[in-house]
Amino acid sequence: MLGEIRGLNEECGVFGIWGHPESAQLSYYGLHALQHRGQEGAGIVVTDGQQLRAVKGEGLVNDVFNEEKLKSAKGNAAISHVRYTTAGGGGIENVQPLLFRSSTGTLAIAHNGNLVNANHLKQHLERSGSIFHSTSDTEVVVHLIKKSKKPGFRAQVKEALSLLKGAFSFLIITKDSMMVARDCNGLRPLSLGRLGDAYVVASETCAFDLIGAEFIREVEPGELLIITNKGIEEDRFVEAEKRAMCAMEYVYFARPDSNIDQINIHMARKRMGKQLAKECFGIEADVVTGVPDSSISAAIGFAEESGIPYELGLIKNRYTGRTFIQPTQELRERGVKMKLSPVVQVVKGKRVIMVDDSIVRGTTSRRIVNMLKEAGATEVHVVISSPPMKNPCFYGIDTSTSEELIASSKNVEEIRDAIGADSLTFLSVEGLVEATSRPFDDPNRGLCMACFTGEYPTEIFPDTVLPHEKELQHS
Repeated sequence: MLGEIRGLNEECGVFGIWGHPESAQLSYYGLHALQHRGQEGAGIVVTDGQQLRAVKGEGLVNDVFNEEKLKSAKGNAAISHVRYTTAGGGGIENVQPLLFRSSTGTLAIAHNGNLVNANHLKQHLERSGSIFHSTSDTEVVVHLIKKSKKPGFRAQVKEALSLLKGAFSFLIITKDSMMVARDCNGLRPLSLGRLGDAYVVASETCAFDLIGAEFIREVEPGELLIITNKGIEEDRFVEAEKRAMCAMEYVYFARPDSNIDQINIHMARKRMGKQLAKECFGIEADVVTGVPDSSISAAIGFAEESGIPYELGLIKNRYTGRTFIQPTQELRERGVKMKLSPVVQVVKGKRVIMVDDSIVRGTTSRRIVNMLKEAGATEVHVVISSPPMKNPCFYGIDTSTSEELIASSKNVEEIRDAIGADSLTFLSVEGLVEATSRPFDDPNRGLCMACFTGEYPTEIFPDTVLPHEKELQHS
């Protein structure tokens, strides 16, 4: 994926396993499968039934873990996490899972998503004496659990989760249990699987495939699963609300070999490309190419529907490191070319249809268009397998302001001119819904399309009063 070039990134991925003697090693493989969801930090916390032990660090999974570290992390259960920095910023203190020790017990927590009321909750908690050790919104949950006056750990966790607004998939592990929770709208994917007698949970099903686990089902919105040596128990912390799975999981974030609600990502993206070809009118071209990796499936679908041959016109260099912002325009352009190169023999003298999944700021699209024309393409027609991204996301994607989005201030023709394309076509909202097979009127299959439509499934800046503060207000 071109997230690092283009500036579109998702917050993280989670993986958990209960009941396997090689839990740390399997977590390592699970995180490998989820590496595309976060490249800035990774961690594993294991339990041997007596104590919790953490291994984590900044960087890629291969950078953080080695054989010696994994062997030292002995236990029959683990939760793990790969992180991309959005809410809370970077730093080792924010690398998850977060581990907390206290006189009442030890727990670790991992989170995929973003809490829109985290700042409000943090202010309330600090007024009542809480001290935070990280800037991650995830830590808020642990303080809510500790502040709860409910009897028993499960009731305390349920009360804490019920106060949260936004997108979240949580894994919480103690010495003798693992809890799994998903927000009431199901904004982020989370699946349950089985490996022999062990239970497995992961942000994407591709992690199950890598370790040979069998998919059981999706974790339901508002559901709380409690997994122990006695088995699995199903509970709820809130009632489910209208489903609102993030549309960008289908468009960009999830791996093509993953399934979300039994819908394969590769096939959904192919349908987006086919639908896009139906919506493109009057474009004459010689070749279709996709921007690797997330746009390849859509480009194949576009080519099949249009009858224009698909060719590998752009090559991604998989062995370049992270390219940081360079001080000059020339060096920035060279940084993009390090990661992406045109196949001159494919595009020279051709009218090229370039398929990409989205346009965020427009800077990378302009560079790729220029790259293709410098390689000899006579025309470059850009087609995007999602609608214009006009609105910020508050649920875990790093587009939290409208200023970051070119479509928030420019129309299609103005964007076309800005990126230097000969034509520009976006997939319609209706086309995206049809391609993902998640109709709006199906309460079990809804999409969050807020970044395209501005219709958010939750309150964006809700205030929340804690239970003990309500008691003070009424006393």
